[in-house]
Amino acid sequence: MRVSELDLNTIGQSAALVTSCLWTISSLFFTSAGKKIGSLSVNAYRTVIAVGFLVLTHVILLGSILPLASNGQWFWMGISGIVGLGIGDSGLFAAYVTIGPRRSLLLMALAPIFALVGGYLMLGETISTLEGIGVAITLLGVTIVVQETDIRPGEISPSRGTKSYGVFFGLIAAIGQGVGLVLAKKGIDLNPTVMLNPVSATLMRMILGALFIWAVMLVAGKLPELRKAFKNAIGIEHTAAAAFIGPFLGVTLSMVAVTYTDAGVAQTLMSLMPVLIIPLVWVVFRQRTGWRGILGAVIAVIGVAILFLI
Repeated sequence: MRVSELDLNTIGQSAALVTSCLWTISSLFFTSAGKKIGSLSVNAYRTVIAVGFLVLTHVILLGSILPLASNGQWFWMGISGIVGLGIGDSGLFAAYVTIGPRRSLLLMALAPIFALVGGYLMLGETISTLEGIGVAITLLGVTIVVQETDIRPGEISPSRGTKSYGVFFGLIAAIGQGVGLVLAKKGIDLNPTVMLNPVSATLMRMILGALFIWAVMLVAGKLPELRKAFKNAIGIEHTAAAAFIGPFLGVTLSMVAVTYTDAGVAQTLMSLMPVLIIPLVWVVFRQRTGWRGILGAVIAVIGVAILFLI
């Protein structure tokens, strides 16, 4: 039985939603690991560990260590890895340090907008009025959630200069994630007769992203810091767990999402982490959510429902 275009679109949207769930879970492990070995070391080691998982999976499923792809596909997927996983995620970690996770996630809510603009300019994607309403409602809900309170316990209010740097890093993260996803879709759609396997696409992105991150770390003289971090067993274990859940499973499903649905819609559904983390922090950290956070979550769910029903 032939799978309809509507079914494929639902598969893509479902994959995007599951991706958001996985990234939410992995964020807890990354936070724990970052406190033990530092965010820069986590960013470097997570990509290497993810590459290992992906290579093993690629050999088992497809019988080869590296993807059999054209030079054009390697180019676009590689650029996507550098922009999204290298520059974008580095900006996100820097934003976490300077302005905290709440403000960083607020800025990351802009990623779908950059994905929509990038999809329009690079892929010629269009978005219907109803899809636009769904995206806008989802972004509104996410924005309300991340603005629930001004200063959380233990969070230091940044100075004006530090906040400016943090906002800059957050914007880099949002642009990197949104545009990186569009570049990945361009690489996936480069050869319409041969669809690039999502595992292959993820491996290609992760390899180039890892090479970029490690090259920057080495040039910046961070090798002693990386060696010291490697000796912290608990930090590396938490990094490995996060790498399996996020960069391995999550990013692979994000490639499934962008294969079967528009980049802007996929990015919107993958931007629900501030909403999904509410029940997790409630259970893990006993941190209750106020009425504004719950209202934002309800609004975001309505937006997601609109995207699924169109």
